[in-house]
Amino acid sequence: MKHILTTMVLMTFLFSGLLLGETMDDLVKRDGLYYKEFTDVPFTGKITGKKQGTIRNGEKEGPWVRYWYNGQLLSKGTYKDGEKEGPWVRYWDNGGIDYKGTFKDGKRDGPWVSYHDNGQLDYKGTYKDGETEGPWVGYDDNGQLRSKGTFKDGKRDGPWVGYHDNGQLWFEGTYKDGEIIDD
Repeated sequence: MKHILTTMVLMTFLFSGLLLGETMDDLVKRDGLYYKEFTDVPFTGKITGKKQGTIRNGEKEGPWVRYWYNGQLLSKGTYKDGEKEGPWVRYWDNGGIDYKGTFKDGKRDGPWVSYHDNGQLDYKGTYKDGETEGPWVGYDDNGQLRSKGTFKDGKRDGPWVGYHDNGQLWFEGTYKDGEIIDD
């Protein structure tokens, strides 16, 4: 009977450790891959704690979530082959959205929006292969227009305007390949 009880207690500890998974604090990153400390085999398994998801062969894979110190959701999205892929959302610690957009092969791609912690729109625009592309507009946390213009290949291109907090025009000029050509 004593043997059976000892075996059951031991099995409970072993299996509960497997079911609970590891935390990111239990892992080290080497050459872009995650490992358990003191091993040479890339980690595969579930991650628990403030960061939750799956690591396969040392790379983040599938859905991931992360939480703030206060328990609020900080971010959620998906990894593919260790890179962010698909829709992602990041939240302020008050629960409001910080930013949302899409990743493709680990780079921002498509429409993105960002908000101030008070819920006011911060900026909206588009990314292409991680570079800003097309019309962009930015706002102060009071909702006042801050800047407006266009990007091409990650550089300002065309007319741009900027405004002070009080709404007065601060800057007006034209860019070509990121260089001001007329102000």
